Amino acid sequence: MFSKVHGRAIRATVLVGVLGALVLVGAGYLWELRGMAANRADGDAARGVYQQDPERADRTAGAVLDGIAREDPNPPADGKAFADGVASADWRSAGWQPSDPLEARPAPAEPAVGALFSPGTDGDPDHHCSAGVVHSPQGDLIVTAAHCVYTGGFRTNLAFAPGYRDGVAPYGVWVPTRIDVDPRWTEDQDPDHDVAFVRLRRPGYPGQRLEDVTGAATIAFRPELPVPARLVGYPNDSEEPLDCRNTARAAGPAQLRFDCADVPNGTSGGPVLTDGHTLIGVIGGRDGGGDEETSYSSYFGDAVRALYERATAS
Repeated sequence: MFSKVHGRAIRATVLVGVLGALVLVGAGYLWELRGMAANRADGDAARGVYQQDPERADRTAGAVLDGIAREDPNPPADGKAFADGVASADWRSAGWQPSDPLEARPAPAEPAVGALFSPGTDGDPDHHCSAGVVHSPQGDLIVTAAHCVYTGGFRTNLAFAPGYRDGVAPYGVWVPTRIDVDPRWTEDQDPDHDVAFVRLRRPGYPGQRLEDVTGAATIAFRPELPVPARLVGYPNDSEEPLDCRNTARAAGPAQLRFDCADVPNGTSGGPVLTDGHTLIGVIGGRDGGGDEETSYSSYFGDAVRALYERATAS
């Protein structure tokens, strides 16, 4: 008798505990959804355009600099020169070799590649994606994956720290003025259009141009594949970038494939480069960017060219 009653009491206690845990999980999930909704905006989804509110952007920059990252009081004076030095390396004529083994490894930070931050209660780590500076007439443009800036709405809490490493943003914290994605992404998240261009400014530094500070990659549209390439990105759980070298290949007419292990979450939006400074893709596309062995990018064809031209002409 005692054992049966005792067993029922234990089962009842376990049931109450499970139900309590479910309630807590549900409450946490609802809180996360609330945070996500608070940091999303509809923008002009039919065109794939979002104009950022300046005051909101300034608050995001302040949140990043208030304990997440700090600017270097003595910023590098040779950021652009360093970036141009990287750009001068022609891998095809300089004895380029793929990584051995084909695994991503920690790498030095580069001025024209950085981490995308999204401070606040939106369910993501402090830096959730990566991005690269690309040449543009206005000198204020980065490219990343569309899923880094639009999921159920445009992110309103974005900030970019080029050259980020170990909690330091040596070239400052930059915030969007405008985000451009292909309408086919906003409509149904078409992986063939997982690319976004973001124009930026640096709060407190009116007139400063991002490209003048960091240098920039040059985009190659309709790149010939296969080609020697390198990917770069910031894992969610790391305060330094990683990179890997291999051959970028076509994966059908609208995707680029790059085989390399250990390219984790957070590297989405990171650049795929050839000849040192030529951008041919960003980590994203098929399967949200790939799996443990393979990364993808939407192919930089005519649709990405049109998106770039729209972003730079606005």
